[in-house]
Amino acid sequence: MWWGVGAALVANLLYSVGFVLEKRALGRLPALSAGRPVHVVLVLLTSPAWIAGSLALAAGFAAQLIVYRALPIAAAQGIFVSGLVLLLLLSSAVLGEQPSGRERYALGAVLVALLMVVASVREDEDTVSGGAPWTLVLLVSVPTLAAGVWLYGRVEQRSRKRHRLPTNGIGYGVAVGLLYGVSSLAIKGASSRLTTADVTDAAHSLFTSPYPYLLMFTAAAGLVMSQTALQRCRASLIVPVCTTVTCLFTAVLGTITFGERLPEDPLLLTLRVAGTALALSVLLALPRHDPAPRT
Repeated sequence: MWWGVGAALVANLLYSVGFVLEKRALGRLPALSAGRPVHVVLVLLTSPAWIAGSLALAAGFAAQLIVYRALPIAAAQGIFVSGLVLLLLLSSAVLGEQPSGRERYALGAVLVALLMVVASVREDEDTVSGGAPWTLVLLVSVPTLAAGVWLYGRVEQRSRKRHRLPTNGIGYGVAVGLLYGVSSLAIKGASSRLTTADVTDAAHSLFTSPYPYLLMFTAAAGLVMSQTALQRCRASLIVPVCTTVTCLFTAVLGTITFGERLPEDPLLLTLRVAGTALALSVLLALPRHDPAPRT
């Protein structure tokens, strides 16, 4: 289990560095639009700094494969969210982003909530699942992807209306977080298929499942949606919101989908449920708009 914790901490470092590098590069690029996905990709590929950030994120995804082989889903998500502290420090030092007092309190509450989830994990009680019925995975994933794309479109539509307060990215973060939640389920499922040393057998097992195709869709759609949103909004807010939604979705629905048991001990069960409820309530209470600029 401990090498899984180490892999999760490495993934946190890679994710934080990757997002900050991408955000810094996006500030020097022309305005992006999710309605022009090919143009978005072509513009991004012209920036060496953005490519460096994306490679760091890709390495973080690779580390996740190791994590899901060693840790229960709920435990992994709690450790991933602890990386928000590093992200906030980097965004403040490198990008100069300063969250408001209300946002700092909210993000602190989210961190406490998800540390409660981590505290609910016990090695002798939690088991790491070996797989899930792919029909159940699709039953969970397809509506979630549709909801994420729909929500992103609604936020885009509203942001174009005149005389509206500037969006701070909460809606964008929730939409992208839903996509990445499905991506986490797909990574978990793919890791369960890579259990043989025979490359041919492993490839056959993987590509006859829905996991690589879910990963391709979430990678393509998530790339366009996340980079457009990240260019417009503060990384110190949109990334924590996205991470929180992803982790909660994966911890709750992933546990059910992959058949990983909830704790039987009343205290541990209370910690897990209360932590999830607190994080969701804080997320819902965050303001949806930045203050209007002073004239």
